[in-house]
Amino acid sequence: MVNALKEKAEAEGFAAIGIALAQLAPAVGDRLRQWVSDGCHGDMLWMEDRIDQRASPGGLWPEVRSVIMLGTSYAPEEGLLEAAGTPDKARLSIYAQRKDYHDVVKGALKRVAQWLVHEAGGEVKVFVDTAPVMEKALAEAAGLGWQGKHTNLVSRDHGSWLLLGAIYTTLDLTLEAPGSDRCGSCNACQTACPTKAFPAPYQLDARRCISYLTIEHKGPIPYEFRKAIGNHVYGCDDCLAACPWNKFASAAAANKAMLPRVELAAPDLADLLTLNDAAFRTFFSGTPIKRTGRDRFVRNLLIAAGNSGDLTLLPIVSELLDDPSPLVRGAAIWALAELNPAVFKSQLANRQATELDESVRDEWFSAASAH
Repeated sequence: MVNALKEKAEAEGFAAIGIALAQLAPAVGDRLRQWVSDGCHGDMLWMEDRIDQRASPGGLWPEVRSVIMLGTSYAPEEGLLEAAGTPDKARLSIYAQRKDYHDVVKGALKRVAQWLVHEAGGEVKVFVDTAPVMEKALAEAAGLGWQGKHTNLVSRDHGSWLLLGAIYTTLDLTLEAPGSDRCGSCNACQTACPTKAFPAPYQLDARRCISYLTIEHKGPIPYEFRKAIGNHVYGCDDCLAACPWNKFASAAAANKAMLPRVELAAPDLADLLTLNDAAFRTFFSGTPIKRTGRDRFVRNLLIAAGNSGDLTLLPIVSELLDDPSPLVRGAAIWALAELNPAVFKSQLANRQATELDESVRDEWFSAASAH
C-alpha cells in the first residue's frame, strides 16, 4: 500500500513523501508556546489563536492516526537569483515567481487523499499552510529531512526547496524513520540573513525576518530594517539559498504545474511602482503575491527604491507621496529622503506651508531628522 501511495504522490507532482505517527513530542509544543510568549510571531496573531491545535495533530482532529507529509520541489533554475546584484530590480522570493502553491499543492493533495480512501478506506483531511499544522516538525518526523538552523526543512535530495502539504488520516500506516540533523558546524544560513533574524541556531525572530516584514507585517517597515532589506520586495531566500545541501537539488524535480514566470525573475522597480490596485491584481493574478495586496507591496517597492540610488525613480516616488494609502505615502517619504535629500526638504517645506498629512506626519519628521 505504501509503495503504491508513493507512486500516486509522484504522479501528482510530489518530490518527497513520508509517513509519521500523528503525535509530536511535547517539547515541540512547548517551544511553540515559548516562541509565541516571547512575541517572536509579531503580527501573526493566528499563531496564538489555535496554539493547542497546532502543537499536535490530535489537537486539531482527535481521530487522526497517521500523517502523510508530502513535499513539492520548487528548486530554481540557475539565474533566478539574478536580481540580487541589481538594485533597480525587484527581488521576489523564488516560490512567489510561480503559480500560487496553495492552489497547486492542495489540488494534488486532494487527489492523493481521494485515491487513498478509494484504495484503503478511512477518513482524511488535507492541509496546505492555512491550518494550524506544524508542517516542518511533522515533515522531519516523516523522514523528509530535518529542520535546519534557519528553522526551515532541509532535504538531502532537494535542499531547502520543498513546499509542504499534509494528509491526516484515520488509517494506521507504516511509519518512516524520522530525519536526522545534518547541519553540523555549518552556519551559512545564519550569517546570510541581512536583518539578523536568528538570535541563535534553530531560532527565528519573525519580527526581524524579511519574509515576515514584506508579507505578513501590515504596518510601516521599522526603520532599523529598511536599509538591510535592500531590494527584497516580497519574501527572502537568502538563508535558504545559502544552504550547502542545495547542491543536490535539481530544477528538474520542480513541480511542472509551478513553472516560474519569466517576467517575475527580475522585474524593474519602475514598472511595478506604477501599479494601481486593478493593475496589481491583474499582473499578479494566480501568484501568492496577490494575497498581500497592492498597498503593502508598493510599500515594499518604495523601500527598495530608497535603497536603489536610482534617481530616475524620483518622479514616481514623488507622485506616490499623495497616494490614497497612508502606508504607501509613508514609505514614499522615506524613499524620497534616501534618493534625494534636497528634493525631500523642498517637498517638506512646501507641505509645511500648507498642512502636513497627519497620518504620515511622523514619517516626514523622522526622515528629516535622519537627513
